[in-house]
Amino acid sequence: MSVAELKERHTAAAETVNSLKDRLKQKRLLLLDTDVAGYARSQGQTRVSFGPTDLVCCRTLQGHTGKVYSLDWTPERNRIVSASQDGRLIVWNALTSQKTHAIKLPCAWVMTCAFSPSGQSVACGGLDSMCSIFNLNSQTDKDGNLPVSRMLSGHKGYVSSCQYVPDEDTHLITASGDQTCVLWDITTGLRASVFGGEFQSGHTADVLRHARYLSSAHEIFCFRAYLMFISGSCDSTVRLWDTRVASRASRTFHGHEGDVNSVKFFPDGYRFGTGSDDGTCRLFDIRTGHQLQEYNQQHDANEAPHVTSIAFSTSGRLLFAGYTNGDCYVWDTLLAEVVLDLGKLQNSHGSRISCLGLSADGSALCTGSWDSNLKIWAFGGHRRVN
Repeated sequence: MSVAELKERHTAAAETVNSLKDRLKQKRLLLLDTDVAGYARSQGQTRVSFGPTDLVCCRTLQGHTGKVYSLDWTPERNRIVSASQDGRLIVWNALTSQKTHAIKLPCAWVMTCAFSPSGQSVACGGLDSMCSIFNLNSQTDKDGNLPVSRMLSGHKGYVSSCQYVPDEDTHLITASGDQTCVLWDITTGLRASVFGGEFQSGHTADVLRHARYLSSAHEIFCFRAYLMFISGSCDSTVRLWDTRVASRASRTFHGHEGDVNSVKFFPDGYRFGTGSDDGTCRLFDIRTGHQLQEYNQQHDANEAPHVTSIAFSTSGRLLFAGYTNGDCYVWDTLLAEVVLDLGKLQNSHGSRISCLGLSADGSALCTGSWDSNLKIWAFGGHRRVN
């Protein structure tokens, strides 16, 4: 068979695949006879009352000299770890704004960080393709630096996301630019399971990018005594994984038209939210595989700002979303309406919101930005996020 014939067959096959994708998309749209907001309005639900004084910036954490890329809270809510382009992890006392640790990293190009469930260790990863673990109780070396207690090596691409398994300091899951997620045994430093990669049900990105990689997004949920997690990718999909079956994804979720940058389980574990480069947040149901709601704020500009990070309130009634233009919307998840924009408040960030997270008790929100600062937002008066 000649090269010309092969090209012709490849073109025909690509057209067939695209046609099938369009048909599947139309079928999914036909199944969406309503959404959460439509049903909520039909039931007489009213919008959450939220004013500019209900969520105020009470602290600005200053200390990084580069863009802040990632943050995480401890379960007891009084400490935050942040990762920055300045090549440092900083552990903050969220109540006093004081730094308890400033950790110089072996690789300055850090992309992600996470606190262990006990709060005794922090993990980070980046362009060195490894996940580094630091024991916060270790003695510093002669130069005052905290040594690495464990290096998790095995990824063939950058580590874009890391997260500890709930209630365990001994296991964590990483997402990487090599198309895989890995469950690690920190005690041995070995991979317990690999998800994706060579398996056909793993993520595959748009071939026009000349690369295939996971976006910096995955989220773990302990469900009925076993672990499930979701991963978002630049192939515009989200995949659900059962840690007992590493060979294939349990379900694939479609709907976004851009890279999926952030995923977060809804508090009940049966649904999850996503944030994407297409400028939208979406809510999906794990059991049916259907999209329940799209959160899309209309903009005057030709291109909507990308969503970089999301978080739910403890009840799920509110969705917090950070954007590349510095906005940080508080969405009413039932009615799909923006009830507050932190980017328009006093003392807001001066640049892209790169990460955000809610404290474990739901009493405070922390946002990180390319302006090198983190801000803690507290709920004023009687107001408490729920």
